[in-house]
Amino acid sequence: MLSFVLVLDVALVAWSLHLMESAFAEQEFSLVLAGTLVALSAVAILVSYLLMGHCLGYLA
Repeated sequence: MLSFVLVLDVALVAWSLHLMESAFAEQEFSLVLAGTLVALSAVAILVSYLLMGHCLGYLA
């Protein structure tokens, strides 16, 4: 399960970087905002997985 989460996070970060590159090329603020939101969601997925992993380990 951890490998799936890591692959998902790497894909989200790559997509975020692609959005940021497009934003700087086209001078679009909305793409910068979208890239930032995608990067934040990748971090949130990783943090929530780590918190739930510790919580489930504690319960088991």
